[in-house]
Amino acid sequence: MNRRAAERQGRQGERLAAWWLRLHGWRIVGERVRTRRGEVDLIARRGKTLAFVEVKTRGDAAALALAIDEYRLRRVVDAAEGLLARYGKGAEEIRIDVMLVRPWRMPVHMKNVWHG
Repeated sequence: MNRRAAERQGRQGERLAAWWLRLHGWRIVGERVRTRRGEVDLIARRGKTLAFVEVKTRGDAAALALAIDEYRLRRVVDAAEGLLARYGKGAEEIRIDVMLVRPWRMPVHMKNVWHG
């Protein structure tokens, strides 16, 4: 898959993940938020919970299983730390979540994946 197709697939996965989160009561407060330290795909709130969400989209389960690792999560954590002042007001629980997206499957929402 070339870079343009991968980018398009990633954006589609992010839209699907945002849709899924909204259906489960979340409000999307940021999409593709960039910082000097990294990027957060989605920032979502539900009540007093704030989630910085990394979305991974792959065509098959094997590739999806390898899509997230400690290095990638650390970049999301670093970016989230830089965004707390902007998005964290009133949040009592702040967490890092991962959404795994495959074609023709329901997204998998992995909650609170960072315990560093």
